[in-house]
Amino acid sequence: MTARLRVVIADDERPARSFLAAMLRSFDDVTIVAEAATGKEAVRAIERERPDLALLDLQMPELDGIGVVRMLKKGATPLIAFVTAYDEYAVRAFELNAVDYLLKPVDKARLREALNRAQERIEHAELPDHGARVGAAIQAYETATAPRLERIPVRKRDEIVIVPVSQIASIVADGELLHLTTLRQERHAIAYRLKDLEERLDPNQFVRLGRGTLVNIGAIVKVNVMPGGTHLALLSNGQKLPVSRLQSRVLRERFLKL
Repeated sequence: MTARLRVVIADDERPARSFLAAMLRSFDDVTIVAEAATGKEAVRAIERERPDLALLDLQMPELDGIGVVRMLKKGATPLIAFVTAYDEYAVRAFELNAVDYLLKPVDKARLREALNRAQERIEHAELPDHGARVGAAIQAYETATAPRLERIPVRKRDEIVIVPVSQIASIVADGELLHLTTLRQERHAIAYRLKDLEERLDPNQFVRLGRGTLVNIGAIVKVNVMPGGTHLALLSNGQKLPVSRLQSRVLRERFLKL
């Protein structure tokens, strides 16, 4: 007899979550091990229960379905199926990378198909391959939509801190990590490429000071001229960051003229 499929569901709307849960309970080969009303709850539930499959609402406030996948500890990612209202960019990205999705309102027959596919992938040990597909789908979706970031989720041991982009003073690259410093001098680190993050930030709000540094334009309170045509930017939180010669020219042309 095939083992029951252990499932976590996450949706911030209670009626939608209850509707999905009721359908799942009608299948005798499925066990709901946790329900989550927020992305943060979903991360905790997945890491605690280690389900076979997570059904994640793509659109949740603060931490959405994609954010949940990004926040999971290494090795804790189950099979993923995103649940979404129709979104042509998401559908295209998921279909292109063979990642399962369910359109709202969820159809019972379509849900059964997704569960069957999950069972088949488990039986054929396709979990590592699935993780790569989910990552590729997320990349394709974010490239297509390129929404401006308003907040950045940061993993801190067993909690997730939501950092408003408006409160970030500087972003400095260090190897594979980005160090975020807020206007209140709080420091955070995330694993992300500076170039990819820059593409999702408002160019009227953030400017490069050099190859590995972005700053919030509103945080710059003074710019000192240094020998050799470079500058030193002083931020409202007390940070002092060097400005490359090339970016010094950009800074003068764009922001240091009346």
